[in-house]
Amino acid sequence: MNSDNPCTAGRLSNQVAIVTGATSGLGLAIAQRFLQEGARVILTGIESEEGEAVASALGDKATYLHLDVRQVEDWQHVMATVSADFGRLDALVNNAGVTLMGSVEDVSIEDFDNSQAINTRGVFLGCRFAIEQMKSLKRGAIVNIASVSAFKPMPELVAYNASKAAVALMTQSIALHCGRSGYGIRCNSINPGVIHTPMLDKVVSQVEDGTALMDSYKAMHPIGRIGEPGEIASMAAYLCSDEAGFITGAAFNVDGGLGINS
Repeated sequence: MNSDNPCTAGRLSNQVAIVTGATSGLGLAIAQRFLQEGARVILTGIESEEGEAVASALGDKATYLHLDVRQVEDWQHVMATVSADFGRLDALVNNAGVTLMGSVEDVSIEDFDNSQAINTRGVFLGCRFAIEQMKSLKRGAIVNIASVSAFKPMPELVAYNASKAAVALMTQSIALHCGRSGYGIRCNSINPGVIHTPMLDKVVSQVEDGTALMDSYKAMHPIGRIGEPGEIASMAAYLCSDEAGFITGAAFNVDGGLGINS
């Protein structure tokens, strides 16, 4: 989807949106797209100096707030600030996450627990506090960034598989709860494939043959390439718009066919 298309531009006009993990990579692309679509965006993250600089560069409709998604107090502060400054919350994208490599025998228990705290507990807390803000409006959209790893197991991704599978089913549970409660809040998830982000570049730079590793990632996707952050941002913008008003509890694979590749 092209943000310059007159049919789609402004689809998030006058909305207030929170994007977690928004100071770089996928989260930043989502924040940028939401701004292009007319939303006021609260970018959150744990690197405050970087976050302030990014928000400043994006213009006066972008705001940065510190948020460690594992911490209840941080979520409470963010929601109180949004309520006081804007009086409403229309959309939340739970993007913050970590990828932890290791098999069931290799990964430390502490690292496993931290992975679940960020990837799963963080999404749970975001949904819980967003619903508090949104339900009085009788509308709202939550998008949880899961992964193809939510349903495609790999032996070296035991913690990541577990956390993203939890996000996928939790999304459906939350969608059912909000629907049956009459809140008018929709909750959906996106399953990205391998996406070209600074984090991926860092991984590739640390191996002996980065070109071969990148080629292997491309080969995993039947479409013949890895994804770009803007392609995930396009889906997030759609799911938070009124165009997706009849969609809830759904998972969207934006993965170049990775999820169906054996």
